[in-house]
Amino acid sequence: MIILGHPDIPFEPLHYVESIDEIERTPPSGTLWLGPFGGAKEIARHCYEQRIPYAVMAETITDALLANTLHATYILADAKLAPKLQKIAETYLFDAKILLPISDEAEMEAAAEAGIDGVIYEAAIAAGE
Repeated sequence: MIILGHPDIPFEPLHYVESIDEIERTPPSGTLWLGPFGGAKEIARHCYEQRIPYAVMAETITDALLANTLHATYILADAKLAPKLQKIAETYLFDAKILLPISDEAEMEAAAEAGIDGVIYEAAIAAGE
């Protein structure tokens, strides 16, 4: 299981960008946080073309399918959608990892039992914004 943002585990925060121009001001080895996929398709396509690692929030199955095709590193989804996406990711052998945003360590267990690829603490996402 991938665990991002846990206070006891070193973690490079996601770097939030709202435009292609902002990418220049992020560390070259960092992962970008684009927010909801629906509003970040242009940036996601740029990241795909430039081979820049990025993460997005999928609000629908279609968002996840498109984000994976555009080589997202991480696809975040809420607790209701994440298990559905995980099954699809396994069926279609996604390269992207499905992550469940959490706010408390106790939530990791449920994510693990559901077979989700990993979790990301909400504070680690907010730290990048």
